[in-house]
Amino acid sequence: MSEKREVVVTRSEAETEAFGRALSEQARPGEVFALDGDLGTGKTVLARGFARGLGISGTIASPTFTMVHEYRSGRLPLYHFDIYRLPDEDALYDIGWDEYLEAGGVSLVEWASQLAGAMPEETVWIRIEKDPSQGPDYRKITVTRPE
Repeated sequence: MSEKREVVVTRSEAETEAFGRALSEQARPGEVFALDGDLGTGKTVLARGFARGLGISGTIASPTFTMVHEYRSGRLPLYHFDIYRLPDEDALYDIGWDEYLEAGGVSLVEWASQLAGAMPEETVWIRIEKDPSQGPDYRKITVTRPE
C-alpha cells in the first residue's frame, strides 16, 4: 500500500489546535487516527482541536486512566483513546476496540504505536515532535495516510 505524507510546522498551541480542527473536518465514519509523540508534545492539544472540528464543545482531556472518552455531540461520534497503560492488544480488545471500530464514529488513539498491530491498515498516523532549538512551542506534525 502506498502512502501520502504531509509535514506541518506549528509554532503555538493555538496553531496545533487549529491543525487538529482542520484534520477532523474531513474525517469520515470509521476512520482511525493514530497519534504519537513524546510526553508534552501536544497530543491532547491536537485532540482538542480535532474534537472542535467535529463540532464537539466542552472539556477535552486525555483519557489516561479511563482508556477511552466518548463524545457524541458532534457531526460524528469521537472515541478518544489513550492506550499508554495497556499492556497488550488483548487489553485493547477487552475494552471494546472492535465495537468502537464498527460504531460509525471516528477513533483518535494517543500512543497508538505501542499497539500498532491492532490499528487497521487504513489508519492515518500522526506524529508530533518538538525541537527546543526552534522554540518552546515549535511542533513538527507528520501525517501519513494510506492511498
